[in-house]
Amino acid sequence: MKELFQHAAITDGITVRVSVNFLPEQSQPELGKWFWVYHIRIENGSHEVVKLFTRHWRITDARGAVAHVDGQGVVGEQPLLRPGEAHDYVSGCPLETPYGSMEGFYTFHREDGSPLEVRIPFFPLSAPATAN
Repeated sequence: MKELFQHAAITDGITVRVSVNFLPEQSQPELGKWFWVYHIRIENGSHEVVKLFTRHWRITDARGAVAHVDGQGVVGEQPLLRPGEAHDYVSGCPLETPYGSMEGFYTFHREDGSPLEVRIPFFPLSAPATAN
């Protein structure tokens, strides 16, 4: 699994794995636009049923500008994960600089309704160097 996902974080038995790739075909460096796609796998290694309710992202660009993005679920879904189950999704991130980073957390709810904040690992966004 490590070879597919470069970054991982575990919170109370919930593992969040991230794989990120620069997409040159979606980027326009001459116009100040760079784009990355990231694949996330959330694995429930706990003994509880959990449901993902919200996400919070902290996206930082090369200039140090920080954007906070909050929303319901992930890509329109609020997956319910029983022990041993996993959920995968793919999304993307545009930046106006050739590198930056992302990190954040998901808020899950347990069966008893109590919240569980699960860390999304820090991962860099880095475009390959290009010669002008």
